[in-house]
Amino acid sequence: MKKTLIVLWMAVCLMVSLVGCSSEEMDYNNPDVTLFVKQLKAGTYKMENEKGVIEVPHFTEEDIPELLKYAEDLTIIPSFPSVYNMNNGKIRLGECMLWVIEYIRQGTPPSLGCKMVLANAENYEAIYFLTDEEVLDAAACYRRWWEGRKYPRTAWTIDPCYDEPLCGTGYRWW
Repeated sequence: MKKTLIVLWMAVCLMVSLVGCSSEEMDYNNPDVTLFVKQLKAGTYKMENEKGVIEVPHFTEEDIPELLKYAEDLTIIPSFPSVYNMNNGKIRLGECMLWVIEYIRQGTPPSLGCKMVLANAENYEAIYFLTDEEVLDAAACYRRWWEGRKYPRTAWTIDPCYDEPLCGTGYRWW
């Protein structure tokens, strides 16, 4: 009887440990920013839409503060779900988080890939992509934009750049 209980106990522990190792799945309509970032860094993000295309989950304005926490993270990630990733081998997590924020802000993808370029670039070659320092500067612009949205717009604060995080920076989405 004692051996049976021990074997039964070991079987239960094994089953619990196997269930605990199951992969975490993203909910498209109620995504978790931390899980999204974890999967992007690990290269395991694979959420497909109904057409079988891997795409960014449906984040909302409520997710922006959490997304901004990763905006300065210059970690190179293996891939990012966007229409086209011409990325010269360098996809920065923070720049992609800014892309997601811009997607939320505009309601449509801001560009084909999560890359920003210099606003006066002659074309879309990699030499015009932002440097790490410029991405950090853009992240600061997005943070200021978000902080400024907390306050109501009044006649005294009319500003053409009020709802444009990159206005006047010399950066734009690729």
